[in-house]
Amino acid sequence: MAALPHPPTPPRAHRSWWRALTPATLLARLLPQACYLCAAPAGRHVLCPACAAALPALSAARCPCCALPSPGGQRCGACLSHPPAFDATWAALAYSGGVEHLVHGLKYRHRLALAPALGQMLLATLPAPPALDCLIPLPLHASRLRGRGFNQAMEIARPLARAWRLPLWPLAAVRERDTTPQATLPWKARQANIRGAFRVERPLSGLRVGVVDDVMTTGATLHAFAQALKDRGATHVTNLVVARTLPGHGRESG
Repeated sequence: MAALPHPPTPPRAHRSWWRALTPATLLARLLPQACYLCAAPAGRHVLCPACAAALPALSAARCPCCALPSPGGQRCGACLSHPPAFDATWAALAYSGGVEHLVHGLKYRHRLALAPALGQMLLATLPAPPALDCLIPLPLHASRLRGRGFNQAMEIARPLARAWRLPLWPLAAVRERDTTPQATLPWKARQANIRGAFRVERPLSGLRVGVVDDVMTTGATLHAFAQALKDRGATHVTNLVVARTLPGHGRESG
């Protein structure tokens, strides 16, 4: 019986294209994604190129401690006169426009696919990986975690931990009190509201800790958490937040 002829060998370019096609890219080609903000085709991305380019950037001249605009990028007067417990803050974007819609989509509409995208935005804007020993997501109170089903800070932290090869410790701290949501309070009342809300479960002696959260507003929540971390031995605390509320804009988070 004569042997069946072999199928023709595809050209080299076609073979390399096929080998490079991962399940994720194949799915993106077959089922292209709509932009979360404008519904235009976005391929395998959460945002289309136009919406991604329009996200509100922060000024390069900002306080290294709290990330608010500051002349010459020097430490601002507020951080000099009343130093917070944290040592540094890096924020990717300003909390307005499309960024606000993305954060709300993750937290309140349970669009978990937005979390890695927000984490990647944070990674993309950092000039270099910060010198850290571990990452700890800002904890939610147990009742709020049950209601939401996930901690958005934890989901945003995952791509950071992978990219920087850092341990991610979601159980290192707990939120003991289910405080009144910070966004509902006047700014001056937020620090008293959050005082004593956190308990750190593990020793952090000599460690440089990165705290991950979605939005920083007054910094009261992050100040209280940093104080709890330092009470357990942390030597340096860096906030890593997707968005920073600028004066006169928004009332979200801490």
